[in-house]
Amino acid sequence: MTDHDHLSTPASTPGPGPALPVLGPEGPIRRGPVSRRPAPPLRAVLFDFSGTLFQIAPYSARIRAAVTARELDDATMDEVLTGLEAGLSDPEVVAAQQGRDVSAKAHRHAFTTWYASVPLLAPVAEELYEQLRTPRYWLPYADSGAALFGLRRRGIAVGVVSDVGWDLRPTFAHHGLDGYIGSWTHSYEHDTEKPDPALFLHACEQLGVEPAETLMVGDHPAKDGGAVGAGLRAYVLPSGAAPGAHRGLAAVTRLTDAG
Repeated sequence: MTDHDHLSTPASTPGPGPALPVLGPEGPIRRGPVSRRPAPPLRAVLFDFSGTLFQIAPYSARIRAAVTARELDDATMDEVLTGLEAGLSDPEVVAAQQGRDVSAKAHRHAFTTWYASVPLLAPVAEELYEQLRTPRYWLPYADSGAALFGLRRRGIAVGVVSDVGWDLRPTFAHHGLDGYIGSWTHSYEHDTEKPDPALFLHACEQLGVEPAETLMVGDHPAKDGGAVGAGLRAYVLPSGAAPGAHRGLAAVTRLTDAG
């Protein structure tokens, strides 16, 4: 899943592209060459998954689908949702989030520990996690398809770079969007998570583009915005958009037009 906080500021960029300068609080510590050339045109866009192109179905609907042994009235559901909110600061849950996206096992452990922090959900924690892996529980944002189509029409390559614990291709295929994607970079397959430059550089290599020709689009300032540490450009969306809402992705196609 996407996508929660840590920053890395490498002194240089491994792999393709020039080394990036070491930055102090006010800017580069060492003066480098001054380029008068404009930035190269964008040839590729990388998208985050959750909160950017897709959002999971509402928790209340998912919980009612999992808890079949009893009827959950609105008051009980409110208690459950309050418990999930409180669970985010539970020390055991917090500890389980460390390195959550570096493996399928760690990802499952992180989420089932959180679900199980609510007593009513403990017996169905595994079922709730399986919902994450089930394509029908994910909803594309209203403008995701149009944005992907617009990029393809412009000849812009598209990849997905996601902190996640399972293969996303079946979810995109379920919604008829897999054909737009030319590269899949799942954090759990690389034993690391964003903003590790290796993930962004891998996606660029797969698409045959340079980092400077690539835009990363996501909803997390540190993880997705961290793509700049690998030499990419980044566009960060506000977080918290409801499932099925318009996400503002038309701005991405406009950015590719502007170069």
